Amino acid sequence: MACSSCSTGKDGQPKGCKNNGTCGTDGCNKLTVFDWLSNMSLPGGVEPFNFVEVRFKNGRKHFYKNTENLSLSIGDIVATEANPGHDVGMVSLTGELVRVQMKKKKEDPDSGEILKIYRKASQKDIDVWQEARDREEKIKQRSRQIAIRLNLSMKISDVEFQGDGSKATFYYTAEDRVDFRQLIKEFAREFNTRIEMRQIGLRQEAARLGGIGSCGRELCCSTWLTDFRSVSTSAARYQQLSLNPQKLAGQCGKLKCCLNYELDTYLEALKSFPKTDVKLKTKKGTAVCQKIDIFKGLLWYAYEGEWMNWHKLSPEQANKIIARNKKDEAVGSLEEYELEIQMEDDKKGFKDAVGEDSLTRFDKPKQHRKRRNKKRKKRKGNTSKSKNA
Repeated sequence: MACSSCSTGKDGQPKGCKNNGTCGTDGCNKLTVFDWLSNMSLPGGVEPFNFVEVRFKNGRKHFYKNTENLSLSIGDIVATEANPGHDVGMVSLTGELVRVQMKKKKEDPDSGEILKIYRKASQKDIDVWQEARDREEKIKQRSRQIAIRLNLSMKISDVEFQGDGSKATFYYTAEDRVDFRQLIKEFAREFNTRIEMRQIGLRQEAARLGGIGSCGRELCCSTWLTDFRSVSTSAARYQQLSLNPQKLAGQCGKLKCCLNYELDTYLEALKSFPKTDVKLKTKKGTAVCQKIDIFKGLLWYAYEGEWMNWHKLSPEQANKIIARNKKDEAVGSLEEYELEIQMEDDKKGFKDAVGEDSLTRFDKPKQHRKRRNKKRKKRKGNTSKSKNA
């Protein structure tokens, strides 16, 4: 979600900082890539990479070939090849970093499918492009009314016009297949332009619309996240999160993508922990796992029938007991292993940083009232003697 102060005006320049999308904070454009190779010159005899990356509405990006060898920089408005006509977008990346991005996205520069850049956009191209963009909001509202009138179970989330205004792309979400043949006929008759319907997922819809997440930051999918991986409820179980759909679901209605960010670290840490469904057999009774703490590296077990009394063990101790149980050997009790952990904690000599010193150690010491009264009496006695003398 780009900042509103730097949105594009009718002349193709941002309204706010006037840096043409190249401000130092890198916040003017959504999903921008910092060109860390811009300060480096090419070796002798090496020709510059003649491909550029162009950004369109809501972060849509494509690679284009600079066949005319135009001098392009980040933020330039260019007219690109489209089918049919031409499209207008903003250059988001140039130079050798485009080669890296194309390799990352598995785009072959030698393939004939890559379109080309016609020219730098003229003032007429920018005016037509801006007029088409001004029509998008009204057309989106009208298209939703037509879809409701035709009783179609779909939601039109966004409309995007091509740069020359010859084609309009309607992005929609639907749970089932939708027969929109009659809808396209009415759209073409109502809007007098070529119509293209494109179905997107709920995650893609949230990425296009943008928003603020429960963490207080902009949505990851609308700022930097480009690949959407499947998220399952097992990711929340491994991280010991409460399975509350309202807290685990994002604005798209699906599970939050951030559940996968630290999942590998949790899985790596859980390798040293025994399975929670394995019971520990002791002479005192059978113990069942009640809780684990991955950060502290501890497990809590309770005897069957004594569910209120929990005993703290480390993963190494639990694995030792399980190994002895496999050999049909029962340990004495869990209390023996719990005492070992307490002795180790005492040896470490850990002290609370707050409780180590008093919070009022920098305050001035308070004088007792008795001392104050004695001092006052002495002063009065001295003054009375001086007066009598």
